[in-house]
Amino acid sequence: MIRTLAKSIREYKKPSLLAPIFVSGEVVLECIIPFIIANLVNEIKNGCSIKVLVQYGALLVLMAGLSLAFGALAGSACATASCGFARNLRKDMFYKIQGYSFENIDKFSVSSLVTRLTTDITNVQMAYMMIVRTAVRCPLMLVFSFVMGFIMGGKMAMIFLATIPILGIGLIIVIRKTMPVFRRVFKKYDALNSSIQENIRGMRVVKAYVREDYEKKKFNAAAENVKADFTKAERILAINNPLMQFCVYGVMVFVLSFGSYTVITSQGLALDVGQMSSLLTYSFQILMSLMMLSMVFVMITMATESAERIVEVLSEESTLQSPEHAITEIRDGSIDFNHVSFKYSKNAARMSLSNIDLHIRPGEIIGIIGGTGSSKSSLIQLIPRLYDATEGSVKVGGVDVREYDLTALRNQVAVVLQKNELFSGTIKENLRWGNKDATDTELEEACKLAQADEFIQQFPDKYDTYIEQGGSNVSGGQKQRLCIARALLKKPKILILDDSTSAVDTRTDALIRQAFRRFIPETTKIIIAQRIASVQDADRIVVMEGGSISAVGTHDELLKTSEIYREVYTSQNKAGDTDVQ
Repeated sequence: MIRTLAKSIREYKKPSLLAPIFVSGEVVLECIIPFIIANLVNEIKNGCSIKVLVQYGALLVLMAGLSLAFGALAGSACATASCGFARNLRKDMFYKIQGYSFENIDKFSVSSLVTRLTTDITNVQMAYMMIVRTAVRCPLMLVFSFVMGFIMGGKMAMIFLATIPILGIGLIIVIRKTMPVFRRVFKKYDALNSSIQENIRGMRVVKAYVREDYEKKKFNAAAENVKADFTKAERILAINNPLMQFCVYGVMVFVLSFGSYTVITSQGLALDVGQMSSLLTYSFQILMSLMMLSMVFVMITMATESAERIVEVLSEESTLQSPEHAITEIRDGSIDFNHVSFKYSKNAARMSLSNIDLHIRPGEIIGIIGGTGSSKSSLIQLIPRLYDATEGSVKVGGVDVREYDLTALRNQVAVVLQKNELFSGTIKENLRWGNKDATDTELEEACKLAQADEFIQQFPDKYDTYIEQGGSNVSGGQKQRLCIARALLKKPKILILDDSTSAVDTRTDALIRQAFRRFIPETTKIIIAQRIASVQDADRIVVMEGGSISAVGTHDELLKTSEIYREVYTSQNKAGDTDVQ
């Protein structure tokens, strides 16, 4: 785990090393100052001159100034190191997630990945900041203060050693009790974030069904779960502070009482006033160091679970990888499904697709229809290798998709998914996701093919119109057409529309299909639709049921041979007749 996280330090190694060095200088000076003060007290007791007082005063001011300078430098280096480390960690995680397959993302869930990129990294950042500064300062302060305590107080300093077992046992108990709680609480954080994400994304539905109160109760339940676990963890951690206070005041009472008795009875021979004052200072430094060290342990305890969750993401390898000698050229848009079966998880009880045998010629228009759950989307996701076939092979251009370079393959297979996503930015910026170098003329041509240019021209800013996150300021049909135009800009050999015209009217749908047939005849086009009208003029139509191909043929052929197709066609036409009446 440490080795994996350490890779993200990179250019921040220098401040990470400088911080402990500056801290060491600060600690040495802080430990020498009480020794000098003790000597000053003894000099004053012996009736020293003003000159001696000035010399000691100047030395103390110089050392205090140096200590302050070292402290400031240590703080600056520590802040640079920890913030830089967190930035690199976020960057490494985000880049890693970008390379994940859908299967990897399904494994973690979106809300969990968000928690790991935010809360978990913040915890690790705080722990790292304490490690490079406080975790170095405390042990050094302990060692130097112990040494100086024994030099100044002799056997009396043994009281410091007596506190170590008490504190050590207390810390072990705290760590063992809190670790399982933190492990649970971070999983509940994931659930809480999932609830928030789901609510915000579906806000229109929530308001439409007046379910605000229900959502509030659901959120409160999740928040209460997190609160309960954190409260339990905090109660256990709270034991740490009184334990430290007990040790601090116990040592103080011992030093003051026994030290005062020794000074009085020995008349300053065994222990003088200066030694006793420095011993009190060293005892305070030792116990404050122990207290701070316990805080470091608490922070590291909490951050350990976060670190493990981060390393899980960084260590996860994408289930889809380009082969060593990958093919980068795709000959044409032919597609061959050779006895393909597929399931989303190795542990899944049944296949989502079973024994798919389908061969599509370059430039052919293929329609796919089927009921909900017939695995239409699962079928087309195997073509650009969003998932890999469990059994059999999928070939594009006569080559198994697993032999292609992933980037090259996906650049030639444009998919307009069922859930259309637009990003915050102008229409131009969104369209150029398809081709970052596309000219304004090319943007307009693609939009005309997708029947989007007409409504874009009606906006005051036309192609510079700003699109809100998720495309919330355009209609569903407009969003679909923009997504189709974006896919066309890739100039792919294969274009897949996964129910991507469901929100447009039948006339616009027909115009889009006519444009495809006329202007991109060599591109293989696969259209998944619920409406028969959307696929009626396709070269062939594939009817799917229960993850298998039920029938393949033209519209006229399927009306004669496929009962499923005929039932869907009849029901939709009757619905249309009823609407007209």
